[in-house]
Amino acid sequence: MSRLFTSDNLSLSEKVRLMNWGLVALIVAIGLTGVALLYSAGSKSWEPWALPQLTRFSLGLFLMIGIALTDIRFWLRYAYLLYGIILVALIVVEIMGHVGMGAQRWINLGIIVVQPSELMKIALVLALAKYFHGLSIEDIGQPLKLLAPVVMVLVPVGLVLAQPNLGTALLLTLASGAVFFVGGVRWWKFVLVFLLVAAVLPFAWDHLHAYQKARLTTFLNPDADPLGNGYNILQSKIAMGSGGLWGRGFGQGTQSQLQFLPEKHTDFIFVVLAEEFGMVGALFLLFLYFLLIAYGFMIALTSRNQFGRLAAFGLTTTLFLYVFVNVAMVTGIIPVVGIPLPLVSYGGTAMLTLLVGCGILLSISIHRDMRISRTGLNE
Repeated sequence: MSRLFTSDNLSLSEKVRLMNWGLVALIVAIGLTGVALLYSAGSKSWEPWALPQLTRFSLGLFLMIGIALTDIRFWLRYAYLLYGIILVALIVVEIMGHVGMGAQRWINLGIIVVQPSELMKIALVLALAKYFHGLSIEDIGQPLKLLAPVVMVLVPVGLVLAQPNLGTALLLTLASGAVFFVGGVRWWKFVLVFLLVAAVLPFAWDHLHAYQKARLTTFLNPDADPLGNGYNILQSKIAMGSGGLWGRGFGQGTQSQLQFLPEKHTDFIFVVLAEEFGMVGALFLLFLYFLLIAYGFMIALTSRNQFGRLAAFGLTTTLFLYVFVNVAMVTGIIPVVGIPLPLVSYGGTAMLTLLVGCGILLSISIHRDMRISRTGLNE
């Protein structure tokens, strides 16, 4: 067996003792909130959404705990392999992917339909964390040393854009940028990238799909087409406004129960909460997310090894982006891009991705005192 696993191994009982059970409790609370909202959205019925969601969440929770108890060096050792497997899956999607809702984003495995772009959010962060873990400060200052990680980001982002899936491509890019920043890349290089992106935006507009252009123009003026492209966001605002301070009550939302609210079980599940439990209920869920994200950043700051620090920061940034983009989307602050609300929206691969990410966060927390050299061996 490799020397990577021969020292500083914690026993199972020690790992259980070191488990951040407060973080686990927060995850369970958010997940069960999602099940309750899906029960309500299904007209107070376990079918078609609440029971499958509860089943997936329960199985995913066991998977999360198993990942949490896994040695953090396992993820360091196999980060590139995981990235390569998911990258191949993204290529397979382009060749023979399953088409749904006008996009080609899934692989149908018979018993389950997998969306590799969701799994890439974890794999890319781990791969970048491993790369920067192996660099010195002097290495990071050399532009050629940054070429490899830039390619590692651009290839999956390009494949995801081709599906097309602009929202996920945006999350991949921003989460990767967070790892670059914490990894030590100087701020002026980000400014150069921002200026480059701003310069190509006019040309990028011509290559957007018709529905993507419609989303952007609708965002600027949703009232221009209230029964067409502007319907979703207008109904979302009506539902949230009707909830007031305390809401209409569990299962009593008129917009959601009378089928005015589109995609109420996925992208717009936050609106169901706001209508039925009002601003108080919405703020309470956001407070739970705040605690979860704060825990994640605290784990990143307390990790003594660079891989754990970078991975925790990247995974927590991904979680933050999920929450921010979804809430900003359904409230009309940004255009609709199809990002689910983490652990609450109905879905399989997205929930699996988030629970795997939370499991890795817990593993980093358990092994936070482990010092690992740039070669991957303990110091």
